Order: sequence, then C-alpha cells, then structure tokens
Amino acid sequence: MGSQVQSSASVLIQEFGEQRVLAFFLVLARLSPLFVLAPLFSSRQLPARVRGILAVALAIGLSPVVGTDVRLTTDVMGIAGLIVKEIAVGAAFAYALAATFAAVTVAGSFLDTSIGFSYGGLLDPINGNQSALLSTLYGLIGVMIFIAIGGDAWVIQGLARTYDVVGLNDYPQLGTMVQGAGQAFVQIFGSALEVAGPVLLALVLTDAAFGIVSRVVPQLNVFQVGMPAKVLVGILLMGATMPFLAGWISNQLQDDIASALQTLRVG
Repeated sequence: MGSQVQSSASVLIQEFGEQRVLAFFLVLARLSPLFVLAPLFSSRQLPARVRGILAVALAIGLSPVVGTDVRLTTDVMGIAGLIVKEIAVGAAFAYALAATFAAVTVAGSFLDTSIGFSYGGLLDPINGNQSALLSTLYGLIGVMIFIAIGGDAWVIQGLARTYDVVGLNDYPQLGTMVQGAGQAFVQIFGSALEVAGPVLLALVLTDAAFGIVSRVVPQLNVFQVGMPAKVLVGILLMGATMPFLAGWISNQLQDDIASALQTLRVG
C-alpha cells in the first residue's frame, strides 16, 4: 500500500510539478474545514464521498490561481506547518459562517421553549442531531434562504479572497484569530434574540394577558385555553416575520465574511 502511494505521488509530481502539487494539497487543507463547519457544505444530507469530491474539485480550480508566483518550501516540517496553518485559517473562516446559522437554530430553540414544542424531539436532517420542532424548521428555512440568495457562491468567493489576506506562505496572528472566534461565539446569543425577538415579545405579552385573565376569572382553566392561544400567536407571528429573516441572513452572511477576512488579515 505504501509503495502504491509513493508511486502515485511521484507520478503526480512528474506530471504537474512539485510546486503545483504542494499548492493543491495546501488549498485542499484550507477548504476541508468548510465541509465540516460551514452551512450547507457540512450538511449530513450530503454524503461524505460527495463532500470529498466537491472539496477536491474546488481545490483543483483554486490551486492554479492562488499558487501562482509562490515559492513553497519542500522541507517536511515546513510543509507540515503550512498544512496546520491552512487548516486553522479555513476553520476560522468556516466558524464565522457557522455562527450565523447556529444563531438561527438557537432562535428556533427559544421559540420551542416559549411555545411548548420542546417536549417533542425530532431528528435534525441538517446536523444529524436530535432537535425540537421549530429549531429544525428554522434550520431548514435558513438553508433554503442560503441557497436562494446564492450564499454558496458568496462563501466560495469569500474563501478565495482569504488568499489575498493570508497567502500560502503567510501566517496570520493567532491571537487575532482566537479573538475573532470568541466574538463570533458571543454574538450567537444576541443574533438569536434578534431573529426570535418579535415572536418572543408577543408570547410574553400573551402569557401576561392570560395571567391577568386568571386573576380576574379564577374559574377559567388558563392552561387549557392558553396553550392553543400561544401556539396560534407564535405560528402567525413566525409567518409574519419570516420574510425579514431572508434579509437578516443575507446581511449577516456578508458581515461574517467581511469580519472573517479582517480577522485573518496578516499583521
């Protein structure tokens, strides 16, 4: 098996050249986290083999462009360091995008808890985890909006632009990358409140109204009447606010790509 790998590697080097082969594997290393963390690209609905083929195809398309006029080291330790750096850069870029869709899913979880749908768990086809009804629904709608606005093209273009700020031979500042990842994580909760805020406010007001009614009319079974009312109010307001979710995801996606590029900028 080892001899076959060595012979295949020697054939590739003889056919395309040492520098082009190195550039291809470095680009593939930066692309790989995209298919683990980024929305749509990391979906469990895409088989692992398909994701691997897509990663290789994108690496084949990008490596001749980003590897031009770049002299890469051929030292084993130097190549290993470059591969680790490329994986870290790709993971930082993909994590910034994943935070937006994590916020959308968390917003659905807030609504599940407020309305009462959190009691029933479903299998999330996007992440492969067990999730509640509205959390799964918001995740699916988020992916649909992502496809409709051409988010996949934005992500690929944004990843290609990372080579303008962090070339194959460049190293970003580790502290800045960690700080950017921390900011993206902290913003998940705030962004989730932005998405679910109007519906949550309406549900709180509904609970307050039924609380007042229960004090005025103690004979009324508030739990029996309040639950269907909360479900109705929640579904109506979700439908009313859903068109604004597309604009929010579009703006947030552009901001995430810009902030990721700023975080990766070589100091």
